[in-house]
Amino acid sequence: MKKYDWITLVYVGGYHLGLAFFLPLYFYFYTPSLFLILSMVGLVFACGIGITAGYHRCYSHPTYKAHPIIETILLFFGNLATQGSALRWAYEHRMHHAHVDSDRDPYSINKGFWHAHVLWLFKARPEIDEKVISDLRRNPLVVFQHKHYVPLLILQQILTILFFGWLSQDLLGSFVFCYLLRSFLSHHTTWFINSLAHSWGEQNFSKEHSAVDNFIISLLTYGEGYHNYHHTFANDYRNGINWYHYDPTKWLIFVLSKLGLASNLRRMNSEKIQFQLILEHKKELLKNLKQSLYDSKEDLIDRVHKQADALTKTLEDFIQKGKRYKEIGRDLKEMKNLLKREIRTLKSKLKFEWRNWDNLSDYIYKLKKLA
Repeated sequence: MKKYDWITLVYVGGYHLGLAFFLPLYFYFYTPSLFLILSMVGLVFACGIGITAGYHRCYSHPTYKAHPIIETILLFFGNLATQGSALRWAYEHRMHHAHVDSDRDPYSINKGFWHAHVLWLFKARPEIDEKVISDLRRNPLVVFQHKHYVPLLILQQILTILFFGWLSQDLLGSFVFCYLLRSFLSHHTTWFINSLAHSWGEQNFSKEHSAVDNFIISLLTYGEGYHNYHHTFANDYRNGINWYHYDPTKWLIFVLSKLGLASNLRRMNSEKIQFQLILEHKKELLKNLKQSLYDSKEDLIDRVHKQADALTKTLEDFIQKGKRYKEIGRDLKEMKNLLKREIRTLKSKLKFEWRNWDNLSDYIYKLKKLA
């Protein structure tokens, strides 16, 4: 009996059964108002942001520092999401990163999709190792929420149902949509990060772990779907690093920083990201070539090494010249102009090296398809 967390099992199983019973029954007798639907969607989004911007990027990985008012709001909606306290959540997530894909990973994908998605929650979990979350123990808001998690949760759920029931004049609808369906959607979108984001997508930055990048998963998880990047550079407040990546959590944190409500935003510099991309791409190309039967594969392997080294060297030179240019004072105008010309030349060379690298990659991938 001690092997299972019966409280979590009964709670999660209970509301799933309740939703399966009440939702079709409600639709049979009533039609939900647009206000009720929009309220439910808003609550799902707010709970999701409470988890991603609060539990995940603020506490599990302190990628930024939130103003106490913002912390309180994030903890409020994180608590409403019913995923445990921020302290417990952060502890398990830090263990996940430290031991990803191993037996010590609480929700290892290697134990199966459904284990990673939800079944791990129903197993008795070990006590929190205080050394892992010692920084969070110094945060009074986090400690307060952890200590009073259950009574706060019960009060929040009751008040949420009553509040939206009063606004919509539909108490049953509020229970079905703003509690049952909202809980279902809020939970499963978070759980997708542990399951889908470790099994369906591309590994652009690292293949040392199972995490993947997937735009569709990002749509469902408020930007958390760029998970391969996140596991490679966990201290970045962004998951989607390009402007077109759907990452509302990143946008929220950035806007909060401009309003003075968030500070110390941590982000990986673009040069380190580029070096990592070259390294991973090189590994992938060499792996494909070593497993192939091409007559000229040794020549191609040599070309991969040489072009990767050339690209890395040019990138390093470009970065160093750029740093030197910023360090030189205004009085050394002649030297600055010389460096500017050198940087312009290196930029053209860098584009040329990237083009050669891309052409070589395309050629090797074409050979693989023809094999």
